[in-house]
Amino acid sequence: MIATRRWFASLLMLLVVAPMASADSTPKTTVTSPAMKRLLLGRHHLSLQWVSWDRFGRVVVTEKAGTLFIKGEQKSPDGADFVRVDGIVTRVDAKEFGFRGTIVTQVSHINGGKPCVREGDFTFAIKANRQYWRLQQMDNPCEAVTDYVDVYFRRG
Repeated sequence: MIATRRWFASLLMLLVVAPMASADSTPKTTVTSPAMKRLLLGRHHLSLQWVSWDRFGRVVVTEKAGTLFIKGEQKSPDGADFVRVDGIVTRVDAKEFGFRGTIVTQVSHINGGKPCVREGDFTFAIKANRQYWRLQQMDNPCEAVTDYVDVYFRRG
């Protein structure tokens, strides 16, 4: 009987405490530029030069409980080549934003056409008068090529 109560109490703690811990474990986005945060929120074009300069993908930045989330993809017309972005925005500054998550690229003539997965912390920055943020870690870790992953400013 006592063992059953302990088991039930342990189960109850897992059901109550575990979801609270996971909800609180997502770090809040640090914002030093509210204007850039407003620009970053919403739907944007996304591109990887190997996939297409003419047919953009979409990425969406949303906010939940003080954390910005970013997710989207660009695919070639046949779906064979793509770039996918999925993670959180860790910080928003006047000229860049930090990203923690996963970037997956797949291009037929790079890495034997297999997916190249990057995970970790990355920076997207605005340079000069460009109307997009570009991934600053441009060296493809799977082959000696340079990837231009761009998130474009919203229009209107």
